[in-house]
Amino acid sequence: MDLLGAWRAFVSVSEHGSFTEGAAAARIPQPVASRRIAALEKHLGERLFDRSSRRVTLTRFGRDMLPSAKRLVRLAEAMEDEAERAKLSPLRLAVPDVCSVRDLALLTAEARRKGVYLDFQPAPPAERAELVRSREVRAALTAVPPDDGTWSVALGLAGTAAPAARTIYLETLRPGRTALAARPRRIWIQPEDDVPHVRDRLFRVRDAVGLLPAQVAVAGTLVAAAAEAVASGDLLLCSPHQAGELGLHWRPIGEVRVGRGFEVAAGIGDDAERVRVRLRAEIARCLGADETGGGAVR
Repeated sequence: MDLLGAWRAFVSVSEHGSFTEGAAAARIPQPVASRRIAALEKHLGERLFDRSSRRVTLTRFGRDMLPSAKRLVRLAEAMEDEAERAKLSPLRLAVPDVCSVRDLALLTAEARRKGVYLDFQPAPPAERAELVRSREVRAALTAVPPDDGTWSVALGLAGTAAPAARTIYLETLRPGRTALAARPRRIWIQPEDDVPHVRDRLFRVRDAVGLLPAQVAVAGTLVAAAAEAVASGDLLLCSPHQAGELGLHWRPIGEVRVGRGFEVAAGIGDDAERVRVRLRAEIARCLGADETGGGAVR
């Protein structure tokens, strides 16, 4: 038996003095209101209404129960209002600060259509993890090795000139092997990729092929790294999606495959699952990731 629905029907009928009018006010058919109240009377073991006259009147038991019934109905309505507000409350999500305004706007719009309201906090990898631990955000897209993440993003090198080859090998950047022998070309790692599973792998290849230590460096910001690539002919470590936004030509690296991996971390497990399940494809598009999930970069 729907007890709450029955008490609602009881309150509405008592206020209008009519099963027909009370049912209409409660937005239920009159036979439904009658059945609910009859079931409630059977459940309580007492009659709530005197049906002997044309106009429905409360019995003494019904009058005694009416104040409590009204409080119950008001409380239920208040709880429903609270639930609606809670669903509309933004879920504060820490995201990579390389995400463009356009991509975040599209993610926001797509999430709303699925009943998820997002509020973003762009931050670099270490800060995103700390924001979750300190509960300053409800969830974060944290940096993990690509094989461990829900989303993976392939990384390569991008520059202003379109390379003739389909792959860039780091060993071709050795001093003396390029036209810019006096100033060897550098590879700039942006802060988003200043993580062991990207940075350390590149450093190992750098040393193995004989590049100078300064030829693979971490930039202070994405803007600074992109500026070097645009102004000096250096190369930016980035995703194809980022290269397209910056107007650069992208190629994969020959000696090693590196990539970003992302997973959802949250203070409450339900928040992580909500983001991961409902917005998997939408977040993939925002990150420029392989929508099939992690493991695309080896």
